[in-house]
Amino acid sequence: MPAFDQLVLTTPRLRLRALGDGDAAALMVIRGDPEVVRFLSAPAWTSIDKAREKIARDVEAMRKGDYVQLGIERVEDGRVVGDCCLFKLMAGQRRAEIGYSLRRDAWGHGYAHEATGALIAWGFGELGLHRIEADIDPRNTASARVLERHGFQREGLLRERWIVNGELSDTAFYGLLAPEWPARRVPNA
Repeated sequence: MPAFDQLVLTTPRLRLRALGDGDAAALMVIRGDPEVVRFLSAPAWTSIDKAREKIARDVEAMRKGDYVQLGIERVEDGRVVGDCCLFKLMAGQRRAEIGYSLRRDAWGHGYAHEATGALIAWGFGELGLHRIEADIDPRNTASARVLERHGFQREGLLRERWIVNGELSDTAFYGLLAPEWPARRVPNA
């Protein structure tokens, strides 16, 4: 895999870029909010050290080409409002998994759709992926809408797959194939 540490993707309103040391506080706002991480597979962070550690891990992994983890920065003000990733990259299978999260005050503005659209296009284009998958909590209807607007199909339900903070939760498994993407692609939709 090529290095991803210099990757920058742009949309009309967003700039997707690697996070650096100066982004730890912004990442802490996202991952430290129990409402934001409610449907993720890990509890809310309680220390900015977690943000610093994650950024350091991500920088190294992207340098090695292991996965792509990008901050979602608004062009208008340079504020980091979320993050998105392509991980579990399986080059031989031309497959990866997508993930994303936004700070609460950025919900409802279409940023997740715009950012994931850019990442999906890059994954199918530059990386040559054939399949992108997503694993979400089925109660996360906003995330399901983001995926479905891009043409992802719900392919199954894995019951009680995760335990977070002592709570069992299911997984709704989604998939999108490269041949399905161009037909669904609507610029800036």
